[in-house]
Amino acid sequence: MTQLSNDDSFSVKPRSNKRYTLLTGATGLVGRYLMRDLLLKGKKLAVLVRPVRQVLARERVETILQMWEQELGHRLPRPVIFSGEICEPNLGLSDKSASWVREYCDQVIHGAAVLKFNGQDRDADPWRTNLGGTKNVIEFSRQSRIKHFHYISTAYVCGRRDKVVTEDELDVGQEFRNDYEISKFQSEQLVQQADCFETKTIYRPGVVVGDSKSGYTSTYHGLFLYLRLFSMLVPQQQPNEEGVIETPIRLPMDGDEPRNLVPVDWVSRTLTHLICTPEAYGRTYHLVPDKCTTPREVIECCYEYFNSSGVEFCGTDAEREAENDFAKTLFENTSIYASYETSDPHFDKSNVNKFAGHLVCPAIDKPMIFRFLEFGKHNNWGKARPKAPRVARWIESHLTEIALAAQKTMGVLGMSSANKLFKIGLDIHGPGGGQWQLATIDGVFEVTAGLPDDSCPVLKLSDLQINDLLMRNDESSTEKISDGQIDWSEPLESVMKEDG
Repeated sequence: MTQLSNDDSFSVKPRSNKRYTLLTGATGLVGRYLMRDLLLKGKKLAVLVRPVRQVLARERVETILQMWEQELGHRLPRPVIFSGEICEPNLGLSDKSASWVREYCDQVIHGAAVLKFNGQDRDADPWRTNLGGTKNVIEFSRQSRIKHFHYISTAYVCGRRDKVVTEDELDVGQEFRNDYEISKFQSEQLVQQADCFETKTIYRPGVVVGDSKSGYTSTYHGLFLYLRLFSMLVPQQQPNEEGVIETPIRLPMDGDEPRNLVPVDWVSRTLTHLICTPEAYGRTYHLVPDKCTTPREVIECCYEYFNSSGVEFCGTDAEREAENDFAKTLFENTSIYASYETSDPHFDKSNVNKFAGHLVCPAIDKPMIFRFLEFGKHNNWGKARPKAPRVARWIESHLTEIALAAQKTMGVLGMSSANKLFKIGLDIHGPGGGQWQLATIDGVFEVTAGLPDDSCPVLKLSDLQINDLLMRNDESSTEKISDGQIDWSEPLESVMKEDG
């Protein structure tokens, strides 16, 4: 994994074409799936990640990727990692880091945002991140001569709407429910007005929920907030004579209102397909379900899960009135969503059907709701701490000895002429890995983040393979290390065969 700090001790003399994509928001719920899926598709990624609570950016990314590797059963490549902040000018990057993006990236996927419904003023969230951050990313992308800009918006830039919302409309004079919707609406306006890109593609997900297969989530908003409250409150209520737990509450809705809930794995899979399909660029996409979910369906699933009963749907003219402690607690903790309870727009998804219609959105059914509940319970509803990443060694700390050994071995194998010019890509999958270019020019050693163009050989190894080689090297003398006497013959020969 390549960690680029703002000191930038590496030398930036890129010689490759632009093949990297810069992703913001990689540690969010959608972002961590998108990072995984794009890497699986072979996309070369650079990610902008904010360090938090003394946890380095590379450690945050490593934790997420090791989680995916455990689930997938195989190792993933590592992206180039920038430690930065979208709310700062130049995204908090040094001139050298910004220069790297300018030389190596031709696309930006801007997904970083905060889901905060109301802000104190325009200097606070959601305005600071959603609007100010987007403005910074657009300006940075303009300075970096980015060709293709992908923006992850929200379907709820539509505000309150009664008619079908089409993908090609944005400002129709709509009213909004909260500051979050306005901040995303105005952010999307900034993207649409930007004239510095060859293409601008906008993605508007509905309400993103957990993984359709595992139930996984990293955030407990929306549906998961309700499920968490049910899980806490329902078992505290008294069962009746038949053993059924009574949860008396009168809800001010019909119960059959459609909800645009979409599993995060489908959202990411669809985003990945569209991002990897250049002919799909330049449009707006509603990432919404084919079949909406209703509150009644969710409540009936919870009835079966908890062996409970007692919810009454009283119609949209009723008030949110708490007649008992159960209802009071539920209403107080979900008041932020009250404006969404009686209406949800109907979204057209013609562009999605045209370019990604084969990716059918899974319906939110009973087994899936049960998976959400089970995951929440085992995750202690977000309170369980993620496992710290386990890394035998960060490969970036050993790049000099790797380069010396590889250079010498290539000379022995007749793959490189003398020491005037030597260059090789290093692509290490798995914990502690990363992507680099290792080069010596007239005896001067350079390390550059990212892989070279196709004219140079790339040494692809897992962390286990390179750790084995380095461990053998550790057992040798210091003189042998400096002489580059690691046996690279077999991996380098295979690289040269693959490259012809």
